[in-house]
Amino acid sequence: MKILFVCTHNRCRSILAEAMANQLGDGMISATSAGSAPAGEVHPMTLQALKSRGVPVKGLHSKSWDNLDSLIPDVVITVCDNAAGEECPLWLGEALKAHWGLADPSSLEGSKEEKMQAFDDTMNSLATRINGLVGLLKQQADKNQVQIYLNSWHSKN
Repeated sequence: MKILFVCTHNRCRSILAEAMANQLGDGMISATSAGSAPAGEVHPMTLQALKSRGVPVKGLHSKSWDNLDSLIPDVVITVCDNAAGEECPLWLGEALKAHWGLADPSSLEGSKEEKMQAFDDTMNSLATRINGLVGLLKQQADKNQVQIYLNSWHSKN
């Protein structure tokens, strides 16, 4: 299953989701991420948080969805509320779509420890969602079952 994770700036949540899905996907998921207005760089604490969990960071970079027009994803998941409200490019038309609204750990005010806890909380949430999706794929769930599962996380943080 090819998944595109979208967040407006593609520097934190979507990058976390991409890296974690590729690690946890058990060979069943190929993930990438992009943004409508990419920041051009990955937030340093995103990379630090991933490394602290042993998640590979090689090749992660902030990119525009405009540069992915050859990608034909099976699923598009927005992870920030701004991206959820944006109109997706036409080439994403056939993909299953879902919104997993996650708080932005990079915008938290507080100590470094509090910020790292926010990153950890976001990664825990993503791990739960991704592991559930992998379980469905192992059960050979159909598109309807996958869509229901993806949508079940819409209002949960």
